[in-house]
Amino acid sequence: MASHTPGAPVFAQPADLPEWALRSVDLASTRLGAKALFASDDFFAEVARMLNPEPAQFVPGKFDTNGKWMDGWESRRKRVAGHDWALVRLGVKGVIRGFDVDTSHFTGNYPPAVSIEACVSESDEVEVLKAANWTEILPATPLGPNAHHLLECASDAAWTHLRVNIFPDGGIARLRVYGRPVGGLENAAPDALVDLVAMENGGRAVSWNDASFGSSAAALMLPGPGKNMGDGWETRRRREPGNDWCVLELGAPGTIEKIEVDTAFFKGNFPDRCSVQAAFVSGGTDRSITTESMFWHTLLPEQKLAADSIHTYVEELAKLGTVSHVRFNIFPDGGVSRLRLWGKVAAK
Repeated sequence: MASHTPGAPVFAQPADLPEWALRSVDLASTRLGAKALFASDDFFAEVARMLNPEPAQFVPGKFDTNGKWMDGWESRRKRVAGHDWALVRLGVKGVIRGFDVDTSHFTGNYPPAVSIEACVSESDEVEVLKAANWTEILPATPLGPNAHHLLECASDAAWTHLRVNIFPDGGIARLRVYGRPVGGLENAAPDALVDLVAMENGGRAVSWNDASFGSSAAALMLPGPGKNMGDGWETRRRREPGNDWCVLELGAPGTIEKIEVDTAFFKGNFPDRCSVQAAFVSGGTDRSITTESMFWHTLLPEQKLAADSIHTYVEELAKLGTVSHVRFNIFPDGGVSRLRLWGKVAAK
């Protein structure tokens, strides 16, 4: 049976992520609304590419009008004092646990060092951000060629914008900002019905048994409706007994009152049925939680699914009280675009 590293983010990342990254989401994902706002110089490769969700590529023989095409942000060779830098708006405000500063395919043109500053701002205007009160959350750190640099951050504050400094110039293929969103559920009214598993609310994919086509199970929690059949979680055709599944952590513990299973764009490949199990988990690792999930109580018994449809369940749900994790089962295999778990945040 195909398997995937528990907790890995939406798109392919380094195989051995540290625990702080496994328990985080990428706050700089464009799928969450992150945006590169400005670069002091991006002559060779525009800064927006640095946030692309797909892994960086190298295309031999591809050139543009300024030189070799590179998949990332690359500034020209600096011939004056100073260093290059870029401004990035995070997709959601969040507490940052660390970074992946990826120099994949940058060999003779990577920056020797990077530092990262952060601020909180209501504005994306470059002039406003230039004058903002910036706090260094990653001191100047050496970089090497063609490598993922997994760098932990000690800051406990929540931030909205980053200033990425490279010394003195060069290229970064990808920037991933691992952390947890804040504000989405922390500020929810006691009786408000919110999507407890939404990625922008801190929901996280813990593990899944297969993701052979397109995105991982984390795609189920992305904002907005799916855009096409590639924008969802789809498993391979199962050729043996059993079923496919994923384990998801809620942004905050709560009581689930309504479930929506959206099979948008999945027509000849939607699952025949689905079910949901749930539990309140107070400890353990992603691996132990995945093992325990086989024995969690049933929140939603098996339900028939249809092609390209939103399925809503209310009366069918068991009253399990406060839960922190769910196991979403699909039978026997197939694709689902989005999963919404509407409920109320548990009182602290």
